Formats: sequence, structure tokens, C-alpha cells
Amino acid sequence: MRQAILCKMRRFPWFTNVTLYGCLFASGDLVHQCFTRRDLDWRQTRNVAVVAFSFHGNFSYLWMRGLERCFPGRAVSMVLRKVLLDQTVAAPLATSVFYTGVSLLEGKEDVLQDWREKFWNTYKTGLLYWPFMQLLNFLLVPLYLRTSFTGCCAFLWATFLCFSRQCGDGTMSAALAWVMSPKEAPSLTNAKEQK
Repeated sequence: MRQAILCKMRRFPWFTNVTLYGCLFASGDLVHQCFTRRDLDWRQTRNVAVVAFSFHGNFSYLWMRGLERCFPGRAVSMVLRKVLLDQTVAAPLATSVFYTGVSLLEGKEDVLQDWREKFWNTYKTGLLYWPFMQLLNFLLVPLYLRTSFTGCCAFLWATFLCFSRQCGDGTMSAALAWVMSPKEAPSLTNAKEQK
């Protein structure tokens, strides 16, 4: 069965990679919601999924191929260049699109508010996670599976992003405090009432 799946991924790399990435990213929102609220907000998950399918999955797919064309191979110097470009170009863009895209789909009056308040903290937190994941990606994963691998890593990242957007400040310390004692963290309704 594994061979059949890999064969389909080789045959239809764009479709399978983008679909898997989008589903995993949206699942990160569902996981966040399962821990923070009693009733799931399917509109929120839909908004996260729209951003993931329309931008993140497609961007990741094209970005991975572009990096490989510019810096082919798995030599240390090539891999380090890919990781550096990924963290200085792709990471800020992807984070910005998440915050502004979901705000836009929610119909917020100021779609840049979450971005202004949380981007820098989120970007710094991402530097603790993504360089290591992408290092593994560029060293070990074949090109046709790189977006899927990134999607698997993005599942955890999307859970963090959704937490940060709803009731965090984009820092790892806020997320860890919530994980250690979710009952004491501000609830979603309290966070919305304060705004």
C-alpha cells in the first residue's frame, strides 16, 4: 500500500502534496480548538483551510522546487543556503499570509492587527523550530515529498499559529504555559471580550 501511495505522489506531485499540506494545516486548527473550546468553530477551520490550500500548500510546493533548481543537491553548502533562504524569505511571507489571510476571511476591519501584534514574536519562535525541520527536509527527503514533509511539520506549527492568533502572543513561552495548564490560560471567549 505504501508503494501505491508513493507511486501516486510521484505521478501527481502537485495535487497530492498540496492536498496533504492543506489537510494537515487545517487539522492543526482543529487540534487547537479541541483543547480550547467545547464547540468547534467550523468557520475558523474553513478559513485556515482556505489559506492553507490557496497559498501555503501551493507556495511550499513551488518554493521547494525553486530552491532545488537554484541550489541543487545535498551538499552542506547547498543545504545551508536553502535553509537560510527559507527562513529569511519564505518564513516571514508564510507567517504574514496566515495572519492577514485568516483576518481577511473573518472580515476583520483591520486585517493587519494580528500581524502587527504577533508577527515578530511568531517569526522568532519559528526560528527555534523551522530551521531544524527544513535541514532534515533538504538533507533526507526526496524533492517530490518535500512539501508533504513540510505539511507534517506544519501540522504542529499550525496548532501553534492558531493558538497564537486566538489567545496567545506568538511566543513559545505563552504556548508552553498554556500546554502546562490549559485551564488557567485565558479562554477564547475572554480573549474576544477583551478586544
